[in-house]
Amino acid sequence: MGKHIFINICKIPLLLLFLYMFICSLDILSSAFQLAGGKVAGDIFKDNAVLSNPVAGLVVGILVTVLVQSSSTSTSIVVSLVSSGLLDVGSAIPIIMGSNIGTSVTNTIVALMQAGEREEFKRAFAGATVHDCFNWLSVLVLLPLEAITGVMRLTSEAVVESFNIVTGEDGPELLKVITEPITKRIIQLDKNVIVGIATGQEVLRNKSLIKVWCHTYITIQENVSFVPSENSTAQTTSLHMNAKKCTHLFVETGLSDLAVGLILLASSLLVLCTCLLLLVKLLNSLLQGQVAKAIQKIINTDFPFPFGWLTGYLAILVGAGMTFVVQSSSVFTSAITPLIGIGVISIERAYPLTLGSNIGTTTTAILAALASPGDKLAAAFQVALCHFIFNILGILLWYPVPLSRLPIRMARFLGERTAKYRWFAVLYLILCFLLLPSIIFALSMAGWQILVGICVPCVAVLLCIVVVNRLQSQKPHLLPWWLQTWDHLPLWMHSLKPMDNIITRVTLCCRETRNNDQSRTSPEDLPQLTEYEAEKNFAPLAHNGPALIYGYETETGAVFDTLNGKSSRL
Repeated sequence: MGKHIFINICKIPLLLLFLYMFICSLDILSSAFQLAGGKVAGDIFKDNAVLSNPVAGLVVGILVTVLVQSSSTSTSIVVSLVSSGLLDVGSAIPIIMGSNIGTSVTNTIVALMQAGEREEFKRAFAGATVHDCFNWLSVLVLLPLEAITGVMRLTSEAVVESFNIVTGEDGPELLKVITEPITKRIIQLDKNVIVGIATGQEVLRNKSLIKVWCHTYITIQENVSFVPSENSTAQTTSLHMNAKKCTHLFVETGLSDLAVGLILLASSLLVLCTCLLLLVKLLNSLLQGQVAKAIQKIINTDFPFPFGWLTGYLAILVGAGMTFVVQSSSVFTSAITPLIGIGVISIERAYPLTLGSNIGTTTTAILAALASPGDKLAAAFQVALCHFIFNILGILLWYPVPLSRLPIRMARFLGERTAKYRWFAVLYLILCFLLLPSIIFALSMAGWQILVGICVPCVAVLLCIVVVNRLQSQKPHLLPWWLQTWDHLPLWMHSLKPMDNIITRVTLCCRETRNNDQSRTSPEDLPQLTEYEAEKNFAPLAHNGPALIYGYETETGAVFDTLNGKSSRL
């Protein structure tokens, strides 16, 4: 017993070391994306005529934040554009909404690292995508509301005008103090190049983002010189600018920004994946038996009646506080994703923590705005305040009333899909963060009539499918006979099985024999397994259920919720 305790104590420093390397790799990953796509992001922001279109502004915010993997970078570009008069606050708000969506891609990528174990992957992916679902639903409601009423712009403007705001101090940067000793020796970037390109400074287009000179300082030197004409001496003062060359690995390699970015991208992803896998294994070995049960009970238990409703709001405050300390919502949400995967944190508890993280990252931006120069202070503060108001309104929409917590149900559905079809996770990332925003951007550039004429019918059809699907599982008698099931439609219209078969043939040709052997085995041949476990063994070949309904529904419509281990009605 004593030896077991000693071994577990020795694992804690390893756990902290892997967590530290995991956070450092996230920082390097952000730098890699900025090197590979930073100038492209600056060019995207440069076209101010495009940004005046709210839908285009939203998509630009998503794409730029995905490109640079940093909402703070995209927000700083927006602040510079607003303060320089190139962009008004009303046009900046959709971009801020888009950056809120784009920053959630990091923890979704982190969830992919747990794809090796099906149940962990289902929980981790659901916990990661609850952030995406919240942001997308908030934008769908608040973007049209803002375009019609300007509620966020007017509210933030009233706050800025009513307070005599003075320049403050920079927010605490605890995380950077801890990680910079490592990250600064690997790479240092001059982010002003991206901002300069966005604001039209063409001279910066050919300048590298990689810093060469660091620690610039000015020295004042006083000299005494003899003046022959006046037969006297005169005292003069001269200013000298000195700079010290940076010492990071890529200071003078001769490689292009793209080449360095790709090198850092590959190496940071390798370190991130390795650290994440080791973190999950260590956490699984530490959190076993009674220890795991005790921690799960503490984290996921609500306050006693009648104060149970306060638990979620306390979790929101915890999420905001932790994000404020580490100064990055991506780092916080990525750090809790493995805990969701191994079952320590339930998705019900992860949801308010994520909402709090959204608030925490905006308070950091507000403090950074208060430290802006006097000519940029008002614009920077108003943009940061709009970001804060957006997240507060989103929480009011999708949290206080339990029935309104649609992001949890949407995330569970995505988790079920990825548990059954693991390639669905990659398809989701490409579709939600690249393909769909690009299509919407192209339609918005074609004109409002085309955008509305195509998007409104698509959204209406999607909503009808969701409603009919819910009625099929819960109250099929309310539907006409031809809508009580999708079986009369072609299989590809209501199931991912045909696509899964194609992907299986393309990517798993070498395992064809093994798959054929598995297909000849039926659940009846596995009496020692439960129905759910036997069905799970067939998930890779997608032989069970359509795509539009959960795979493990009973005849009464009850779904076994593997995220919290109880049956619930959908």
